[in-house]
Amino acid sequence: MVNAMTTHRTGLVVLDMAGTTVADGGLVEQAFAAAARELGVVPDSADHAAKLEYVRATMGESKISVFRHLFGEETLAQQANAAFEKAYGTLVDGGRIAPVPGAERAIEELRADGRTVVLTTGFARVTQDAILDALGWRDLVGLTLCPADAGGRGRPYPDMVLSAFLRTGAVSGVQEVAVVGDTAYDMKSGVRAGAGVVAGVLTGAHGDAALREAGATHVLGSVAELPAILRGVG
Repeated sequence: MVNAMTTHRTGLVVLDMAGTTVADGGLVEQAFAAAARELGVVPDSADHAAKLEYVRATMGESKISVFRHLFGEETLAQQANAAFEKAYGTLVDGGRIAPVPGAERAIEELRADGRTVVLTTGFARVTQDAILDALGWRDLVGLTLCPADAGGRGRPYPDMVLSAFLRTGAVSGVQEVAVVGDTAYDMKSGVRAGAGVVAGVLTGAHGDAALREAGATHVLGSVAELPAILRGVG
C-alpha cells in the first residue's frame, strides 16, 4: 500500500545488498562459523549457539559492531571481523552468490525512471567489491557505500543514507529518499535519516512484522516490485 503521507518525488534510492538485491544463501552464518573457529569458539557449544543467534538477530548491522558486541576486546573483535570477511570473500569467489531474481532489472528500471541508485552494505569495502565483481555490477550504479565510507558507523545509524544524500546531490531533501532493505536495521536507518519511503523486502533476514515494527512504510515481496511502487508514490 502506498504511504499517503508521501508527497515528494523519490529521486534517490538507497538499496541494501545481501538479502535485498543479492541472494547469498546463508553465507553470513557460514563465514561467522569460520571466524568463530579461528577465535577458539567451540562448534556446537552453548557459546557458539548464543553467538550465532546474536548474528542472526543483528543481520543488517555493521559486522564490526556485531563482533565488538560478541568478543568485547577490540583486538579480538578486529580479528574476528577480518576472519569473517576473508571467509565470506572466499565463498563469494567460489560462486556462492547470485542476484535476487529481478534485482538487476529493477535497478535498471529505477535509473531509467530518472532515479539515482546507491548500493549499501554492512560488510567491509573489500567484501563489497568482491560481491560487485562476482555479479558484474561494478558499473550498475554510480555509487556504492560501506560503513567505512560514512565515518565508520553502519546500520542502524543513518550515516550511509545521509552520505548517499550528500555525495550524490540527487535530491533537495531527505524526504525524497527511499531506503530499501531486508532487515529491521535497514528500516531504522531509513527512519532515522528522515527518508520519505522506507521499504522492507521479504527476501532476506526479517519478516513482515519485524520490518513494520522498525518503521517500514511499505513491505514488498522483493525488490523487483520497487519500481512500480515508486511510480505510484511519485
